[in-house]
Amino acid sequence: MASQQASSLDPTVARVTERIRERSRQRRALYEERMEAQHRRGVHRSELSCGNLAHGFAACGSEDKNQLKLMNSANLGIISSYNDMLSAHQPFETFPEVIRESARQMGSTAQFAGGVPAMCDGVTQGQPGMELSLFSRDVIAMATAVGLSHNMFDAALYLGVCDKIVPGLFIGAARFGHLPTTFIPAGPMPSGLPNKEKARVRQLFAEGKVGRDELLEAESESYHSPGTCTFYGTANSNQLMMEFMGLHLPGASFVNPGTDMREALTRFATEQTIRNTEPGGDYRPFYRQIDERAIVNAMVGLLASGGSTNHTMHLVAMAAAAGITINWDDFSELSSAVPSLTRVYPNGQADINHFQAAGGMSLLIRELLGAGLIHGDIPTIFGTDLTAYTQEPFLEDGKLVWREGPLESLDPDVLRPVSNAFAATGGLNVLEGNLGRGVIKVSAVEAQHRVVEAPIKIFEEQNDLKAAFDAGDLDRDVIVVVRFQGPKANGMPELHKLTPYLGVLQDRGYKVALVTDGRMSGASGKVPAAIHMTPEALDGGPLARLRDGDVVRLDADKGELSVVLSDAEWRDRPKRVAELDHYHVGLGRELFGGYRHLAMGAEEGAGVFGGFEADDLERQQGQIHDEDA
Repeated sequence: MASQQASSLDPTVARVTERIRERSRQRRALYEERMEAQHRRGVHRSELSCGNLAHGFAACGSEDKNQLKLMNSANLGIISSYNDMLSAHQPFETFPEVIRESARQMGSTAQFAGGVPAMCDGVTQGQPGMELSLFSRDVIAMATAVGLSHNMFDAALYLGVCDKIVPGLFIGAARFGHLPTTFIPAGPMPSGLPNKEKARVRQLFAEGKVGRDELLEAESESYHSPGTCTFYGTANSNQLMMEFMGLHLPGASFVNPGTDMREALTRFATEQTIRNTEPGGDYRPFYRQIDERAIVNAMVGLLASGGSTNHTMHLVAMAAAAGITINWDDFSELSSAVPSLTRVYPNGQADINHFQAAGGMSLLIRELLGAGLIHGDIPTIFGTDLTAYTQEPFLEDGKLVWREGPLESLDPDVLRPVSNAFAATGGLNVLEGNLGRGVIKVSAVEAQHRVVEAPIKIFEEQNDLKAAFDAGDLDRDVIVVVRFQGPKANGMPELHKLTPYLGVLQDRGYKVALVTDGRMSGASGKVPAAIHMTPEALDGGPLARLRDGDVVRLDADKGELSVVLSDAEWRDRPKRVAELDHYHVGLGRELFGGYRHLAMGAEEGAGVFGGFEADDLERQQGQIHDEDA
């Protein structure tokens, strides 16, 4: 196949990759050792007693049973996030049968191994149920492990799309890293009401200038059919990263559901996964495919495209599951070298379908390969390295073929070459100062709004901000601090619903910013937002010392965030002890008490698994002992 030849690696990318490799050397070696041991033990289908095996294929038809009795044919395990209520996951309803039939045509089998939760932040944001959201990632990882624990499988297919689902599936896949692994996307819904118009109506509603009927109509016209939401949030960032790591077929990420192309890609993914198994003759397990180079590719793709800030946590946790340690300094240094090449809402006006039409993934990968900003030599599920991902799929007489994608952007307002980038950097900076350490994304923040020094207004419940806004208490230069929103405090709910109110204040001419130990994927918008502040307020973080009226300075360009107080006064300031019981009961929140107990910091991935090594397990046990003493 023709492909783009990668240029010599950019020095910054090379340096960060080597630093990650050295930092991770010990834990990565342990990971590979464990995966090799699992591989040597083999697929237990060949070792199961007759009774065990009979249970394993009891529900299969006679043809599949006969194949499963043959240990030289491949059996694929399907892990799916299908959910009939959620638009992004609803298309997966029909995928398992397509996969099973495709496997049969290859003389192999596929079984539905297990389902995982699918939670939509769009439904739960601003609601009590949102406090289950972040931790659903780790539940998904565990549900993946439960499904694959039956150990009947030569490879695994993962059907997932949205915010925590793909990271959770990835973590589970990494711990079953001896299996060849393919991620199969569902694709974005067709375009509806432009995202810019939706945002305009949201802001008008926040100001009280339109009613709820108008708001609901705008939202309904935006989110209108099966498929992923078309703005460039965490869900579509997930899809992009999977392709940059070679876990998708080339060009598979943003094909609409319910099309012939979508079904053809699902069939081919099944066939290719069988080829990648030991019985298929070209064994390509996850653990040999995903290393520090693939993780760096995901980071670079995220930065070049202006992807979701949630991945400054998720990607850390994902990498850890594969024995790789990354941190925010890695993101920040890569961001300094990686230009912004796309403008997709909320970083611009276009949606993800527009990006696809303008040249999509093939052109984005071509540009980054040509500039030496990604590793072209990583192995992929396609049976090639990543240089083949400058191709995109086409149907010729019903048969799937790949041809070279466009050499130039069809819309430079949406997708640009490295030589004419929207900005010289990826727009993600680390913030440090006497308020701790956090991240900020400035892709869509105009230069004049990136430095804010103003008195603060503190909130410990996100819904209280609306009341303050309505009362006019925020009609001034203000830095809004929303604290006790970290993983340990309340599970780190999404704070995206604050965006319209802060945007109105900025449009009124005020200097406005947000500082929080919570998360806010909408931090990619026009208001500067210092998010994921760590340590979090509940865990001894300095946000707990702040008082209303303190002056805070945020400089997004220099990476500074500090309260303007003398060192002595700040040091002697007592910490606020919050009442958080109301966050911990109702809508199942009491079931996640153990997760809050064990949650790590945002820069460590905000997860509950530790680093999968003995010292981390000891740390967790010590923490439980100390807290219970």
